[in-house]
Parts: sequence; C-alpha cells; structure tokens
Amino acid sequence: MNIAKKATVGSYFAAFAFILGMVGGSVLWGTKECILPEMAAMAVAMWAYRDPNWLRDPLNICLAPSLTSVIGFTVNQLHLVYLAKVGLTFILIMLVLRLIRSNFAPSLATGLLPLITDAHDWTLVLLIFSFTFVFMLAVIRFRWHRPLQPKVHSPSKNTWMFLLLLFLWLGVCGLTGFERLAVIPTVIVVIYESIQKPDYTGKTAFKQGIALTVSATVGTLLFYAIDAWLLVTLLDIVLMLLLQLLMKVRMPAIYAFPLLPFLFPDDIVPQLPLGTLCACLFLFALAAVYKKYDASAAAKSTGVSV
Repeated sequence: MNIAKKATVGSYFAAFAFILGMVGGSVLWGTKECILPEMAAMAVAMWAYRDPNWLRDPLNICLAPSLTSVIGFTVNQLHLVYLAKVGLTFILIMLVLRLIRSNFAPSLATGLLPLITDAHDWTLVLLIFSFTFVFMLAVIRFRWHRPLQPKVHSPSKNTWMFLLLLFLWLGVCGLTGFERLAVIPTVIVVIYESIQKPDYTGKTAFKQGIALTVSATVGTLLFYAIDAWLLVTLLDIVLMLLLQLLMKVRMPAIYAFPLLPFLFPDDIVPQLPLGTLCACLFLFALAAVYKKYDASAAAKSTGVSV
C-alpha cells in the first residue's frame, strides 16, 4: 500500500473512530447530548474527504456553528409554536452567516439542533463549540486550508432563494400536519450547499435524494432492530461506506443521517425515511429548476446558449 492510500485509509479510520467515540461517550454517560450528527459529517468531510468548501476558512469552522447554536438555543426558549421558531432561526442564521461572510453549511444543522432536541441546557452549545474547536485546530495544525482560496462568495440571490424554498417547505409541513418533519438538518445542509454551487442538475438532485433516503431508512431500521448504540453506529458506518462506493457519492450527510433517530422524538423517528423522501423531492427538485432557470438567464444576458 503506497503512502497516499495509507493516508486515505488513516483519515477514514480517524473520522469513523471519532463518530464511534462520540456515541461511546453518550453510552458511557447515559445521555444523548454527546451525539451530534453534524459532527459526524464534519469529521468525514474534513478528515476523509478533505472537502475544500469545509476547510478553506478555519476560523469559521468553530465560529459559525457556535454562533448558530446560540441562536437556535435562544430561539428555543421563546414561547412560540415550533414552525415559528424554525422560521425565525433560519432568518437569524442567514443574517449571521452574511455578517461574518461565511457559507459554512454545517452551521445550519448546529443552529437547528437545539430546536429538534428541545434544548434547555447550555451543554449542547458547549459541546458544539468544543467539537468544532478541535476540528479547527486540526485544520490549522495540518495546514489543510493553505492551498485553498480563502473566501468563496455566493450571490445574495442564492440566499434569498434558499430561504424561499425553506419557507415553502415549512408551509407544506404546516398544512399537512407534519411540523416536526419540517427540519431535517442533513437535508437542509445538502440543499444549502447545492444552491450555492454554479451548477446543479436534476440528475445530481435525484442521486442526492436517493442517497439521503437510503441513509435515513438504514439508520431508522437499525435503530429499531438493535438495542446497542455502538453496534448500530458501527453497522451504520459500514453500510454508509458501501453506499458511498456503490453510488459513487461523496456526501458527508449520509454519515450524519443514521444518528438522527437517536435525537428525534420517538413518535417522529418512524416517519423519518418518508419525511426525508418528501423533503428531497420537494426541495431538490425546486432547487434544480431554479439553477436551470438561473443558468439560462445568465446565458441569455451574455448571448451564450445553454
């Protein structure tokens, strides 16, 4: 095995060990608070994939998720209905990300997590800060950000369209009575990243939707089938690695998804696979249409056909 392959295997091992350690800590201390699905995605994206979009700005690896977790925690203390809390949190998160000039997608998930878990203790915020601080130090220590362009700015119209899609989805969930499924953090993170990209096709949307739905289904089935958190997590990791290889996708979200059943309310967990499918169909399809329209409009303005 050459040096490059050893480094890749070692990076995946480190990411998977982190995920197992996080769940192991929850088992040891008898609490779900240590299980943070987005930290699993960050470990895979940064250590295994070395995703430039997640590495290029080390400060915001810690700052952005910590700030959004404070937003989510604070909004959760307000006496508002769930969807109102979600809508207000989305708006405040987008304002803060614009203020600090960050497009760091995991910040959305960390901001929404306090709403999902109905957090009333600052422990969640402190854990998010601690984990992201470690990720930031690792990026700086190994200089993974050095060869990357420091900032990548996205047009503000993408942010407005993202918010529009989300509020449309909140409306659908409110009208159908599935308010608690309005926020599936991994789906939100993927759609946010996708809408920021220059190109996003229907084929990509379909592939992402299938991968996320399979991930949610596997995680939910194993959660009910086996009453051992560490074993469930290990099987989740192995199956998601196989899914990644079979579908040829590099989506950190598929490693975060199987951890969500640990955190969602018991009555919502069985609905998670179908809710994920519906969210993907709605949000990804509209995002693909928007990006197609945006590309066509840009081409017409420059006189280039698409």
